[in-house]
Amino acid sequence: MVLDPFLDDTAWAWLIAAATVVGWWACTHTARAMQVADSGHIVIDEIVAFWLVLWLVMPTGLWGQVVAFALFRLFDAVKVGPMAWADRSFKGFGARGGFGIMLDDFAAALCTLLVIALWRF
Repeated sequence: MVLDPFLDDTAWAWLIAAATVVGWWACTHTARAMQVADSGHIVIDEIVAFWLVLWLVMPTGLWGQVVAFALFRLFDAVKVGPMAWADRSFKGFGARGGFGIMLDDFAAALCTLLVIALWRF
């Protein structure tokens, strides 16, 4: 990843944690302003969740990153299991809705990481 030379694991953890909090706030306010519970215009949720995937699968080559991205997008688009639960359970226009926008992508990240871990095992 581009930022790897500048960030160690602790810095990555702090960056992802801070971006999650900022993303939750941004998702909450954007959904409320647009009056759309999870607009396709909101992308910080995908970015932060995929940062988590990349942070945990690195070091890997370009094809490993492409596979991770494809799996992540598949789980995010299909919305089965934990993604469907998060998407259903946290709809709305307040902080709960903003949390839900972030949570379904973190669930997709978790499923992606599980598949990659099983593949590597």
